[in-house]
Amino acid sequence: MMNTSETEPEFSFVDKEASASEHSFSSIVGIVPKHAESSLRIMEEYLDKQQLTDVVLIAGNKRIPAHRLVLSAGSEYFAAMFTGFLRESKENEIELVEVDGDALCSLVRYCYTGCIELKEDSVQTLLATAHLLQLHPVVKACCRFLRKQLHPSNCLGIRMFADMQGCIGLLKQAHAYTTEHFMEVIKNQEFLLCSADQVAELLESNDLNVPSEDTIFHALTAWLKYDPANRKKDASRLLSLVKLPLLSPAFIADHIESNEMFKDQKAAQELIIEALKYHLLPERRPLLQSNRTKPRKATVGELLAVGGMDANEGPTLSIYSFSLRENSWKSVATMWGKRLQFGAAVVDRKLIIAGGRDGLKTLNTVECFDFSTRNWSTLPSMIVHRHGLGVAVLGGPLYAVGGHDGWSFLDTVERWDPDTKQWRSISPMSIQRSTVGVAVLNDKLYAVGGRDISSCLNTVECYDPHTNKWTACAPMSKQRGGVGVGVVNGCLYALGGHEAPASNPNASRFDCVERYDPKTDTWTMVAPMSVARDAVGVCVLGDKLMAVGGYDGQQYLTLVEAYDPHLNKWEPVSVHSKKYFI
Repeated sequence: MMNTSETEPEFSFVDKEASASEHSFSSIVGIVPKHAESSLRIMEEYLDKQQLTDVVLIAGNKRIPAHRLVLSAGSEYFAAMFTGFLRESKENEIELVEVDGDALCSLVRYCYTGCIELKEDSVQTLLATAHLLQLHPVVKACCRFLRKQLHPSNCLGIRMFADMQGCIGLLKQAHAYTTEHFMEVIKNQEFLLCSADQVAELLESNDLNVPSEDTIFHALTAWLKYDPANRKKDASRLLSLVKLPLLSPAFIADHIESNEMFKDQKAAQELIIEALKYHLLPERRPLLQSNRTKPRKATVGELLAVGGMDANEGPTLSIYSFSLRENSWKSVATMWGKRLQFGAAVVDRKLIIAGGRDGLKTLNTVECFDFSTRNWSTLPSMIVHRHGLGVAVLGGPLYAVGGHDGWSFLDTVERWDPDTKQWRSISPMSIQRSTVGVAVLNDKLYAVGGRDISSCLNTVECYDPHTNKWTACAPMSKQRGGVGVGVVNGCLYALGGHEAPASNPNASRFDCVERYDPKTDTWTMVAPMSVARDAVGVCVLGDKLMAVGGYDGQQYLTLVEAYDPHLNKWEPVSVHSKKYFI
């Protein structure tokens, strides 16, 4: 008998009390440490000496002797082969067709040792063979190895291989890597060698990390030009996956309409006409919605949550951004000083924060954060001190509308010109409005709801910069102070708010949402938010309206939800780590 140890094995002893009815002594059980490991090591020595082997596996030009018992213990595939009623259960030599001999040899050795060597040039063959033999730990180890090897030059191949092998985890990882590094992926030969179906699968994804839709079109044309004779037949089908309506009319005319690859294809010409109609007839855009008008997550920009009130810390200085593609928040910057009820807007890739109150006084100061340099600077102060103001950008200038100066409600409006870097007063609104909702629609500035000295308001008015005049619009069905407003698909939306002064403990907050159609000058109720709240932050991200934070009368909220105007439905979005209202 073989024994690889020169010393006597150590034993552990366990006493078991005898049954009183049997009147016997207690029994002693001896346990050899690492007995199973030692036994397999001895079996491996038998394998090396080809002793007691009872089967030979044949793969290609490899003949691999082995022990049925060891193979069956390690592999479900071999267990089914040797313990069932298959012909192979009685044969001494078994040929495995289309199995790599070197991979099989390594996997047979794994059954004895539990160890296997993974190499970059052979891991895919090893994984495929391990998958066939149902050696699940080896498959998992190979997938982990391949995940570490992901690179823009090979991720498409690994993605396709994982799909063929049914490795769902690896497939997801490879797909995520491909979408994240798409700009580098399309520069590699592997992309140019993709089939039309593989390219289609990529272009269909809304998760591609690209700066604009132009990139997608240029990637498609590079793929088509690599083998134009054979690929032209797929040109129209693949062009339909490019979001042409989201490209500029100039780009469509210069790069698509004149492209030889699409000139004589009727389907491609119809796609071009559809895109141009989208630009020429903006009032018909609600009727022209399709997957081509839904922007990719990476091209919609990021949502900024600026300051507000934290339940534990009070006024917060933090600025966070939300990425729709990554579905996550990250810290961006910190304001210089605490502000509440201020106005914030982005002008020329700069965040401008105007007015508000610091807890003691109402402010007219203005801060500017430059995203390119990540530095703060001060801008000239507003003419009037304002908190509870509304701000919006119309045609370049920034407008500061209404609010409260610490003594009285305001109807005044002023405009910041980024070229002259000066604030100038413009025509006042018809009434005083604080906590007013402000938005831009069809080149006009809208002031929605808010409150004056006596009540909350349901009135709405719009400003035309060409005439410097305010015009009354149809009133909302609800009086809304602290209302949030946003514009999507050519309509104005009013979200939440309260119907009595917020300081009143009996003030009612709203979850209801109204939509204003400027063509008919009418308001219509749409699907309500999931929670009643005022002071809610609102913006558009892609083709959805985002409602961020707010106050429900009891607590500041982390809740973020998105409204799909086509489905008339709200859905929750990744919540923020802070409770705040804007």
